[in-house]
Amino acid sequence: MTVDHEALRDAARTPYWLDRPDRPASRPPLDAHAVADLCVVGGGYSGLWTAILAKERDPSRDVVLLEGSRIGWAASGRNGGFCAASLTHGHANGLERWPDEIDVLGRLGRENLDAIEKALTRYAVDADFERPGTITVATEPHQVEWLRELQGEAPGSTFLDRDAMRAEVDSPTYIAGLVEPDDTALVDPARLAWGLADAAESLGVRIHEHAHVTGLARHGAGLDVRTADGPVVRAGRVALGTNAFASPVRRARLYTVPVYDYALMTEPLTAAQLDSVGWRGRQGLDDMTNQFHYYRLTSDNRILWGGYDAIYHFGRQVRPSYDQRPQTFDLLARQFFETFPQLDGLRFSHRWGGAIDTCTSFCAFYGRAYGGRAAYALGFTGLGVGATRFGADVVLDLLDGVDSERTRLRMVREKPLPFPPEPFAWAGIELTRRSLAAADRHRGRRNAWLRTLDRFGLGFDS
Repeated sequence: MTVDHEALRDAARTPYWLDRPDRPASRPPLDAHAVADLCVVGGGYSGLWTAILAKERDPSRDVVLLEGSRIGWAASGRNGGFCAASLTHGHANGLERWPDEIDVLGRLGRENLDAIEKALTRYAVDADFERPGTITVATEPHQVEWLRELQGEAPGSTFLDRDAMRAEVDSPTYIAGLVEPDDTALVDPARLAWGLADAAESLGVRIHEHAHVTGLARHGAGLDVRTADGPVVRAGRVALGTNAFASPVRRARLYTVPVYDYALMTEPLTAAQLDSVGWRGRQGLDDMTNQFHYYRLTSDNRILWGGYDAIYHFGRQVRPSYDQRPQTFDLLARQFFETFPQLDGLRFSHRWGGAIDTCTSFCAFYGRAYGGRAAYALGFTGLGVGATRFGADVVLDLLDGVDSERTRLRMVREKPLPFPPEPFAWAGIELTRRSLAAADRHRGRRNAWLRTLDRFGLGFDS
């Protein structure tokens, strides 16, 4: 399908964040067998935080990190840059699943976000980190009541009526909003990944790119980490941060599916264009629909506009061809100008997509394998920018045999229900996606399929 919207005609088919002349040079591959105390698999946020925290806990620990492509090239370099305090994909999801732990999970999430900010300062990571807060907007009357309910769950939040909302950010579609000042930071996601890699190396972590891991095998008291090109890392412990890609632990693959998310980036707004929108507080925004949008300003006053479509492809496949979906880009462009008609004539500079890993609890789960020699965190469902640091601490607790507040959480000890095999996985996910879209068209009313999922603890209400 061809792209029809004029504003997309010249958009580069690559993630904006990675399309930089100062992108770091590729690190060397693993060209010989190696030995380490800890081998980290994956060079996204999950793996990078694990490597950093491992060295902070024990500076003498020898750590090797293997990345199959480039640091931050996948979800960590393609996301919207929303670094949320939530560890549970929102308060409502956490409250539904772990009501007895929700206060603890909220506190741990806020502490985790604060720790991220301190770490970026300590390691001089220039990732445009800022904490302007977020605004959730209502665009239909029934959503105003939802905002009021959300306000009751979010201490410190402020409800905005139509006029107050449009004074913050001006769109004719807005009828109310809820400001949450402290729950989310904004970052440049690729620069965050690159800066974390530099921080890890400053602590002595050895990083190898283009080192695709093909499997694990027991060897004595440790594991051999095998790579596609032949060299092996013999490690006492292995931490897996494979995200949407197939885990070397085969049984873990049943619990996640890769879902494709898409985004657009505009050219920089002129002073007059920015003034027409307002947005002087520079908050991150999202809306109340199940198929929701997320959007924010960059440091050079572009608008990132993403979300809405979440596409699963039959067979749990992750393929470069799925990164481009013209019909989604066209839809996102039309929705952008419906939201901001005063920006008519603005063009998009970049359009891209990428896979995130989701699970049936819609937030991270954890596990060990090979008799405790390996551990993993998976299923972040798009909120991994912040939660991966917490997940790294959990993984290290599991590998080190630490009895901590984290490892005692039901959220950490329990696993979500696995997805069924094909074709049932595809059919169920597609039916859910269509049902959520129907709910958005019918004032949020959930059909029989969604109500059934709710009864079994599988429902998702973004």
